Amino acid sequence: MVDALVSAEWLAANLADPKVKPVDATWFLPPTDRNAIAEYEASHIPGAVYFDIDRIADQDSGLPHTMPSAEQFTEAVGVLGIGNDDHVVVYDGQGIFSGPRVWWMFRAFGHDRVSLLDGGLPEWRRRNLPLTAEPTAVTPTSFSAKLVPQLLARLSDVQQAVAGGGSLIADVRSPGRFDGSAPEPRPGVRSGHMPGALNLHYANLLDEAAEFFLPVSEIQARLKTAGLDQPKPVITTCGSGVTACILSLGMLVAGYDNWAVYDGSWSEWGSRDDTPVERSASG
Repeated sequence: MVDALVSAEWLAANLADPKVKPVDATWFLPPTDRNAIAEYEASHIPGAVYFDIDRIADQDSGLPHTMPSAEQFTEAVGVLGIGNDDHVVVYDGQGIFSGPRVWWMFRAFGHDRVSLLDGGLPEWRRRNLPLTAEPTAVTPTSFSAKLVPQLLARLSDVQQAVAGGGSLIADVRSPGRFDGSAPEPRPGVRSGHMPGALNLHYANLLDEAAEFFLPVSEIQARLKTAGLDQPKPVITTCGSGVTACILSLGMLVAGYDNWAVYDGSWSEWGSRDDTPVERSASG
């Protein structure tokens, strides 16, 4: 097992190790009008490969960047030149946003040798550490993925939790989207939240610039305030299964490992006509 978070200093000191594999997991919400692949090609950490969450996904699910099969993940990661003995260090261009999603994907497919670069590319740049536009030379290798079911929550798991099945539901969307007072950005998706869900916006676990996780004691305090320090399993959810992984990683850093990510998240739950939705009085 490796540390869930590593610093820019650590990665810089270990970048020459052929078993340390930096992975650029930058992904932007469509309204930002930014091209993550183009930004990677223009400037990335030396040796980094690009992990496209929209491509390494189940293309037939009808939902955004749904988890691929173990077979798909095995093939895609092997093509990236990553083996089961490698230490994967994931980062993203915004600091902490999409990187935790790829961190979780590796763990959900049984690869525990994965860390997130705390501070991401912004911190790397601040420290004037090396960047390059040179394409990374990749030698495809063999990788074996096996799903760890307890890390992945599906629709039926959330339905059971809503019915009082014992798991807590932690929604990391903004309070406005959670209570239904703000519209959903995706057409045809209802506003509100799963009945009984707790709300902890993912930004509350990060520093003001959303680039670093807060100290462990502060994360623990915010989890407690949100009612997530109980010994019950926690299902994390968001809009499309990306920022929910920030909470899952934060919980692990804080010492809680009984959690799963709802992959379909609100994109699935809010678009169905057979799932209950709760709103606040103002929503």
